[in-house]
Amino acid sequence: MLIIIINDKLVVMKKLKKLLLVLAIILATLIVVIGSYVLYVVLQYSRIDDNISINVDNEVSQSILITDKQYTISTYNIGFGAYSPDYSFFMDTGVMKDGTPVRGKSGTGKSKEEVNYNTLGAIEEIKKLDSDFIILQEVDTDSTRSYQINQKQLFEEAFLDYCSTYTPNFHSSYSMLPINDPHGIANTGLLTFAKVNIDRAVRKNYPVSDAFPAKYFDLDRCFTVNYVKVENNKDLVIINSHMSAYDKGGLIRKKQLTLLNTFMEEEYNKGNYLIVGGDFNHALGSDIVEAFTSEQEIPSWVNVLDDSDLVPFMSICKAENRFEVATCRSSDIPYEKNVNYVSVIDGFLVSDNISATAINIETNFAYSDHQPVIMTFDLQ
Repeated sequence: MLIIIINDKLVVMKKLKKLLLVLAIILATLIVVIGSYVLYVVLQYSRIDDNISINVDNEVSQSILITDKQYTISTYNIGFGAYSPDYSFFMDTGVMKDGTPVRGKSGTGKSKEEVNYNTLGAIEEIKKLDSDFIILQEVDTDSTRSYQINQKQLFEEAFLDYCSTYTPNFHSSYSMLPINDPHGIANTGLLTFAKVNIDRAVRKNYPVSDAFPAKYFDLDRCFTVNYVKVENNKDLVIINSHMSAYDKGGLIRKKQLTLLNTFMEEEYNKGNYLIVGGDFNHALGSDIVEAFTSEQEIPSWVNVLDDSDLVPFMSICKAENRFEVATCRSSDIPYEKNVNYVSVIDGFLVSDNISATAINIETNFAYSDHQPVIMTFDLQ
């Protein structure tokens, strides 16, 4: 009997040792995999240079703007073609008014076909506006999240009678999150079109987090400065801008706004006209924060941009229908009218030597988590 007990103990000990060995191998493998990934992210890390000259492509016949003539400009964040109404994004979180926390699910578009459909849909929405100038954000060229569709090329092929500039906004290493649908590599940028020749263009870096480890995940941000000649020997300076989104407390965005204000003052003091457009990732006015019906709490990312935050000669061109049509929806849940939190975070700032009016365009968020805005303006 004693021998049997000893043998049983030996068998149990052997099985335990084998189990511990397997667990040790699994743990060692995980450490190697995670360590290798961290090393990859660190070694791949780089910021895009500041003050880069951007190529102007596809020269057009018109080369100068006329004062006291009406022109139009539209802006649209196309959301890399992923944001169908039923899409939610894994980095977005929120809280329903009943206290239920919610989080988005996907890291990539649902399929290549759907991303292509949304991209072409966004193109058609912009075509309808027939604007003299177009500024677009989150236009991918070779990204996992958008199935390597070259959205820049698709837009350029659709707007052959415009000249254009394309500025890399950010590039990122392969993201393994979310595990079930990795976001992968992202290469995205700011695309600007003009029916009048852009004389020159420059990429300006926005400040981003430099703290460890945040700097490896806080993407590059920038604005493109597009200079267009005016008949009175001044320039119309069109700035295509996309400020940071995932910035708790808005600390980075405050630094970005400080830089933008400084730059706008420099250009205005030269006698130039200024239009800043794009995705500000700020509610454009204190009165718009709670203007729409929603079943969600105000998200933590919401910060407010008022005229008082700008240099004195700049102001927000508030859309005439701003209380009826929002320009951005929450992406922590699929879109359902009057359920998602919505606000106006896309639009334009103009200098006081420009007269302008704007309209937000209703698309029912069919192709993006944003909606276009069109502004009519004249240079005084």
